[in-house]
This record gives sequence, structure tokens and C-alpha cells, in this order.
Amino acid sequence: MPNEEVTPRPALRSLHVYPVKALGGSAPAQAAVEPWGLAGDRRWMVADRDGKAVTQRQHAALAPASAAPLPDGGVRVSAPGRAPLAVAVPDPAPCGTVSVDVFGTKVEAVPAGAEADAWFSAYLGAGVRLVHMDDPARRRPVDPAYARGGETVSFADGFPLLVTTTASLDALNALIAAGDHADEGPLPMERFRPSVVVDGTAAWEEDRWARIAVGEVVFRVAKPCGRCVVTTTDQRTGVRGKEPLRTLSRHRRSGSKVIFGQNLVPESTGTLRVGDPVRVLATRDDG
Repeated sequence: MPNEEVTPRPALRSLHVYPVKALGGSAPAQAAVEPWGLAGDRRWMVADRDGKAVTQRQHAALAPASAAPLPDGGVRVSAPGRAPLAVAVPDPAPCGTVSVDVFGTKVEAVPAGAEADAWFSAYLGAGVRLVHMDDPARRRPVDPAYARGGETVSFADGFPLLVTTTASLDALNALIAAGDHADEGPLPMERFRPSVVVDGTAAWEEDRWARIAVGEVVFRVAKPCGRCVVTTTDQRTGVRGKEPLRTLSRHRRSGSKVIFGQNLVPESTGTLRVGDPVRVLATRDDG
């Protein structure tokens, strides 16, 4: 019998956890999903003297820095030219909390301590501090324009998880190759700092998703992800270029935003494992 062509089925290609917002993270084979995101994801954040979130938007040098989780919930941070530092979870009882600003939303967080503050300040050449989100269940709500009652998020930009697909990255890289800055491509998926990456779809298929299941966990697809200058930043070196924003602005606009990927909110909890099947439960076309 002739070989029949097998249609690929969507599956979870990789998982990504970033313990400290804006720093590099890890790609575990499995991760627990909590109501506010992947376990351990973006529970830590760097803030400036005014309490405002510090990200790669202001300091591209954060890109080559990284954070690895420690068994007790702490982190081990490392960066070029700096000795690594282990930071324990601070106790909110004696430390108290401080108010930080995450893109206009005030959030209470626990200071990590003088040693961590000095480490990051020396690395960035600016006065900053490291803070920890002790209780994601009550600290920061999801954008009310897209949230349902009681939904919360960590220090992630706005939503608990971000999904991207390899087919859409391939399509974007083909557009970059045909454009004015072809020498900047192909771009790796790490530029987009996703939580979950899916294989086996058509390009841009995720634009139509309204609800999906990854293995045993169900997610609501809240909205497309608007992209910023972070995507132009080489995550290994911190060097910025023109892509992908130049190409996205020509081909992937939603209102005033250029988009790549979709924001997710968990509707259930459980464990994601690389290789899990991905099922589309509802699309935006379902009415």
C-alpha cells in the first residue's frame, strides 16, 4: 500500500519558566500550572528607586542575565561579569511589603534584601532593588477588561501564560528573509519569551483560538500579545536590532499594536509535559 501522508497533530514543543521578570529562565520537561501561571514563573522582579518595574525595555543588559529556581522557592541569579548569588525567599513578617508599579498597577511585594539589591544595582549601574511576590492569589489582578472574577497574575506583563507556535515563527522568519533586514534573521523563539510553544499547527492558527487544552489543563485565550522592543533584543548578548518589529508592523497589526502569540488564562490547574497533545476546544469563529 502506498504511504499515506500523516497530518501532524498539535503538541507541546517546549515549556519556559522565568523566575525573575526580564531575566533568562529555564526550559523544564514539565511544569505545574497554577491559577496565576506556571509554578515559579515571574514571582521575582527588579524595581527602580521609585518602585517601577525594571525590564529589558529600560536595561537590555538584563537579557543575558538569568535566574534558576532553588528548591525552597528562592533563586540563583547570574550575569556576565558577576559572581552568581543565591537569594532566599524573604519572610514578609519581619520585612513587611513595599508598593511597586507594574505598568501602572500598584502591587505589594516583599523586599529581597540589601545583598540582592547591591548585586543588581552593581550589574545595571543604577539603583534598583529585587522584590518577591509572596501571595499571587491576592496581589495582582488580571486586566479587568479581559478577566473573570478573581483571576490573578504574577509579575508577568499582563496575563498568566503566553503561547506561541513554531509554524508562526517560521512564517515570520520567511517574511523577515524577504525584507530589508534579512541579515537579522532567522530569529529564535526566545526573542518572544513564551511560556508554552506548540508544534503541528498552521501558521497564525492561534489567532483563531478561544479555548484550548494542553494535556489535562484548559486555558482561555484572552487576547493577542502586543509586542515591544524586547523582541528586538538578542537574549544572549543584549544587542538590539530592527527585527521583528519592523516586519510585524507591516504584516501583523491589531489596532495600534503589533502582535505575535496569544495570552492565556488557566481555567484549570494540573501539570504540563513536553509532548502533551494540544486540542482546540473553541475558536473565535464559533460565535
